[in-house]
Amino acid sequence: MGILEKISEIEKEIARTQKNKATEYHLGLLKAKLAKYRSQLLEPSKKAGEKGEGFDVLKSGDARVALIGFPSVGKSTLLSTLTKTQSEAASYEFTTLTCIPGVIEYKGANIQLLDLPGIIEGASQGKGRGKQVIAVARTADLVLMMLDATKGDVQKTLLQKELESVGIRLNTKKPNIYFKHKKGGGIAFNAVCPLTKVDEKLVQLILHEYKIFNAEVLFREDCSADDLIDVISDNRIYLSCLYVYNKIDQISLEEVNRIARQPHSLVVSCNMKLNLDYLLETLWEYLSFIRVYTKKPGQPPDFNDCLILRRGVSVEHVCHSIHRTLAQVLKYALVWGTSAKFNPQRVGSHHIVHDEDVIQIVKK
Repeated sequence: MGILEKISEIEKEIARTQKNKATEYHLGLLKAKLAKYRSQLLEPSKKAGEKGEGFDVLKSGDARVALIGFPSVGKSTLLSTLTKTQSEAASYEFTTLTCIPGVIEYKGANIQLLDLPGIIEGASQGKGRGKQVIAVARTADLVLMMLDATKGDVQKTLLQKELESVGIRLNTKKPNIYFKHKKGGGIAFNAVCPLTKVDEKLVQLILHEYKIFNAEVLFREDCSADDLIDVISDNRIYLSCLYVYNKIDQISLEEVNRIARQPHSLVVSCNMKLNLDYLLETLWEYLSFIRVYTKKPGQPPDFNDCLILRRGVSVEHVCHSIHRTLAQVLKYALVWGTSAKFNPQRVGSHHIVHDEDVIQIVKK
């Protein structure tokens, strides 16, 4: 029996098993087995001369955004509208057969947008060009999931399931579980809060399924068996995802209103160029970008050129982005803007900068 058949058998057994207190250990074991087989499926084949999975696209710009979705939802039209890249668009399926990169220029930032071929159901098992698409999605800073507004939430559910099965977790944070392999001493299990979803016996069963008999496990929050499996597997990617519903000109206003109010969702029409400005603004927010302007002594700030950084960075990070040796010779910095208590404020390397701050570096 191949891996795909084993995965299918386990999925069927999970579906037909009732979820209650008596079956939680059995379900926990099944989930651990399923995660193990899926990890094996994701491992690159080691055949001689075989190229690695994924499309060879060099990472460039300030961030990488993966544009994924089913065929013919408007991904190529969006790429052509937001960037200067022309991606072939047609009303038939599978127009895009490879990965097409484009660059969005917005507020001084260069955002690399990758138009990936349409995902089909079963992509995580290698159907279509699913494996390559998913391999690129794992390298992105943000996933832009393009959906057809006329088809409701069916596409969203199917795509989430495909990405979930290959270890991509959307809009969730990493489980707060400390896990470490040991050479001996058995399994040391602790929790700093009451656990309602797992207990020590279930944790041991899952670890034994992974052939782990000596380890230290500490739950810092109330996590599930799935969360523990994610931590043990250690190959999960946690990404922000923006659900973009296209073709809103073909549905009722009530439906547009319902979709737009869902979390992490926004509505657009690529053909009519509706709401694309708001899409760019939301992209900026999700990528946590800030602009920092530099100033030379005795000269006005250079507002034509800005440093694009992530929210929460310090003066030290600003120095590194200007030149890698600058932080070593930093004496202090003068900061103008919302992060300063008064203008200018003399600060050290650990001062956190805000959007549109002006900074002057003073060397030793």
